[in-house]
Amino acid sequence: MKNIIVAVLFFIAAVCASAQTDSLSAIVVTGSQEGNYLSKGKDVRVEVISASGLQKMACCNLAESFENSASVTVGYSDAVTGARQIRLLGLSGIYTQMLDENRPVMRGLSAPFGLSYVPGQWLESIQIAKGATSVINGTESMTGQINIEHRKPTDEKPLFLSLSCMNDTKVNFDAASSLQFGEKWSTVFLGHADGNFKTSDMNHDGFMDEPKALQFSVANRWLYYDPKIQIRFGAKAMQDRRTGGQEGYDKGSYTLAAPAPWGTDITSRSLGGYLKAGVPLREDQSASVALVADWTYQDMDSWFGATTYSGRQHSGFLNLLYRNRINDSHDITVGAGGIIDLYDEDMDRKTMAREQILHMKTRLGNAGVFGEYTFHMEEKLSVIAGLRGEWFSNEGFRVSPRLTVKYQPVDEMVARFNIGRGLRHSTPLTDNIGVFSTGKYFLGDYDSHILEDAWTMGGNMTFYFPAGGDESNSYISLDWFRTAFSEQMVVDYEHIANAIEFYSLGGRRSYSNSFQLDFAAEPAERLTVNVTARYTDARIELEGRGLAERPMTSRFKEVLNLQYKTNLNRWIFDFTASLNGSSRVYDFMRTLTDEDGELLYPKGRTPVYPMLYAQITKRFRGFDIYVGAENITGYRQKHVIIGTTGKDGHVDARVPSFDASAVWGPLMGLKADIGIRITLWKMGR
Repeated sequence: MKNIIVAVLFFIAAVCASAQTDSLSAIVVTGSQEGNYLSKGKDVRVEVISASGLQKMACCNLAESFENSASVTVGYSDAVTGARQIRLLGLSGIYTQMLDENRPVMRGLSAPFGLSYVPGQWLESIQIAKGATSVINGTESMTGQINIEHRKPTDEKPLFLSLSCMNDTKVNFDAASSLQFGEKWSTVFLGHADGNFKTSDMNHDGFMDEPKALQFSVANRWLYYDPKIQIRFGAKAMQDRRTGGQEGYDKGSYTLAAPAPWGTDITSRSLGGYLKAGVPLREDQSASVALVADWTYQDMDSWFGATTYSGRQHSGFLNLLYRNRINDSHDITVGAGGIIDLYDEDMDRKTMAREQILHMKTRLGNAGVFGEYTFHMEEKLSVIAGLRGEWFSNEGFRVSPRLTVKYQPVDEMVARFNIGRGLRHSTPLTDNIGVFSTGKYFLGDYDSHILEDAWTMGGNMTFYFPAGGDESNSYISLDWFRTAFSEQMVVDYEHIANAIEFYSLGGRRSYSNSFQLDFAAEPAERLTVNVTARYTDARIELEGRGLAERPMTSRFKEVLNLQYKTNLNRWIFDFTASLNGSSRVYDFMRTLTDEDGELLYPKGRTPVYPMLYAQITKRFRGFDIYVGAENITGYRQKHVIIGTTGKDGHVDARVPSFDASAVWGPLMGLKADIGIRITLWKMGR
């Protein structure tokens, strides 16, 4: 702990020393920015979570930044590791392409915990695009893309600090410093540390509600700007350690021979760098060439009781693009690129049923060419037609067409439609990290990387209307999207008792239909209201039972967000309420009972439950102080740890029926937080 404090103080001192020469207090004029809104000018349906939206709650990391959105649902992959997973259009987040300023990230080994590796206070905005979007960054966007934008080197903020503490002992510290050197060079330094040093067992099941965790990450981003060339490059390093399960777990001595505390111990490290270079070919910037390159190393060493899983991954991304804006109506982009992933995996899976050993080195990749044509007819009509042809490892050549149409006959109405094909290599074990938090053995193709193939189509209509203080921020929007798989990796908990079976879809059906209604208005000055309702019908044809509702996928979610700001934004009041719909439980959960012998899921479905959040922010000159609370009702999933109960009332994790992955609701009760954000503005030149 002392080393953490010394490192933080050293970072602050170094940044302040570098900034003190030109960062005296100054009067700063800022504009109002909506927290969550649908972008009116984008060709595809894009929901934007701005910097203001990221501060509506104490967003400690990216996973906790979506609570105001019904488009993205965030949950836990299991009850012991703290791994968070998202769902978009009713499907797992592995089918959503995650982008860091338009570079693919959070793939393979980094997917289970990648959302927690991105500090929320590092971000400038998040853009959520539904459906099959551009082919420029690849074809892994089956249900959509989520692009994150970091704080910029050109920000007029030589120093930003954020510190928050929660009642569960979790502490988050963030620092950012944007510095400019002359007219061409600028940089931003980013630092983050978080950890919780105590845990709780609020439901008294013998398992920690959240794992003990400690994470450090640093990043440095540079920009060189010249009319003849623009260069962006940077690097990031991260280390994360988390231990969960039962207190007293010892990974070095745990065996299946006798009862002993069961737990998890996971250490992850990553190092990466990127380069983006663009050269304009004309003075008016209408033609240019660009190079985007990215390299990431990720490793993970994990223990789950007596089971070990370790992996190493090298990933490279390369894109070369040429763009030519012929005139105001015609724009073309062509290029070539691809992705390569080198995996080294070792698994020793020990259960009461059997021991399974895996040593595997895998090289996955795809490379090809692409083209995208954009047609604009003033502000009324735009059409984007894209085509990408690629060679995939062990799968041969595939073609992915995509089409986007936007029609705006009047300023008050926008209609959009898109359709396209998505392709991605599956990584079964890391895509489904929760399978390790069970006593079940694995069957089937858990060691294969099939090429998943899906088509997504959908549309959106948005109507803008005058209401209160700001007409441009008042709208009602309706969208529908459908994703249908022709090939998919199926992870089946229900076909064979005490086993998890991995197999390809093999001609069976798998699809998801998603409907969403958004309403936003500013009925009075400085008061904003956002209401969202989403309904999902996700189904899959499982071995031996036919077409069934996809398990553990909620049918609906409704979100209400209210924000009120006093004059000059001195006080900001935020309130969010969500209603989370029921989902079909696994077959082995249908007979579970509570302490009174009553069925937990009498209709084979989870209950509908609410979540409430509130935050009050007081703004001063140069710093903000806020207090907030999450899950105000204290609602928690009951009996989240499944298995045979021993004499002490706790579950025996050695038995085949042990399962800590059947999570559908919140694991923690009421959580309160307090925090401070300090911003040192640069004096006007």
